[in-house]
Amino acid sequence: MSTPCVKQTNNAVGAALSHLANGTVVSNPWRDLRRFTDARIGLGRAGISLPTSELLAFQLSHAQARDAVNFPLDIDALVEQLASIPSLINLATPIKVSSQAKDRITYLQRPDLGRKLADSGRKTLLTHMDNQGQATHSQYDLAIVVVDGLSSLAVQNNAQPFITELLTLLNQQDTPWKIAPITLVEQGRVAIGDDIGQLLNAQIVMVLIGERPGLSSPDSLGLYLTWAPKTGLNDASRNCISNIRPAGLLYSEAAKRAVYLLTQAQKIKLTGVNLKDRTQDDVIEHHQQTKNFLIAE
Repeated sequence: MSTPCVKQTNNAVGAALSHLANGTVVSNPWRDLRRFTDARIGLGRAGISLPTSELLAFQLSHAQARDAVNFPLDIDALVEQLASIPSLINLATPIKVSSQAKDRITYLQRPDLGRKLADSGRKTLLTHMDNQGQATHSQYDLAIVVVDGLSSLAVQNNAQPFITELLTLLNQQDTPWKIAPITLVEQGRVAIGDDIGQLLNAQIVMVLIGERPGLSSPDSLGLYLTWAPKTGLNDASRNCISNIRPAGLLYSEAAKRAVYLLTQAQKIKLTGVNLKDRTQDDVIEHHQQTKNFLIAE
């Protein structure tokens, strides 16, 4: 469904493409490379200016990025999406909380408030722990926190399929993972996962968050892992996997990397700068040519 800013440019883009057909646009030989990248290269020209179609396409991408930031996350729809994941049937209903940023404007102007859990959310999580008896007996292995962040579109489109892939892989592990009910956060930033993970008494917290949209990626989902979450940690304590979406890092590959980091974090009991993603080592180290290209055979 088109969002407000996008509607203003959709029709104009289609109309402007006719200039390419009637020969008024001088093509650029670099244009062939565009099938390998979303970067704006080889745009061609009309006189001394950009073709109208390319200018309008830029404005469309800008509108999509703005809408991704400002459009609210549909929490109820997301709950329905998560309910369709077979692995979550035995878990409790997702817990809905919010940050101390009361609205979107405050969230954008006060990043610090987006990192702190609202009092109502804190009470909700404590009530859950009291009801489950987790605070005094045992802890969760993993708490998954889904945060709207700077792109609700990324969360709405990508959270459910990624979590499905992730839980499928986790269920194949030799030792079962004890997973907390998923927590859904409105007006949140990455660090709010530390508060939530600590309150849920989780070994590891995984934050799925809408990343800052770019002009070619309005729906990029980011993932942040933190061992022993607690209030006050910084980014050096986290591992990040970014650009999770069909046009970026595929769900299956992102889930594979996440499970590797999760299992390694449990072994060495830390995340962050001292935990490296080695899932690509076989590609980087073992499939390279080791010969000196300067020496003739």
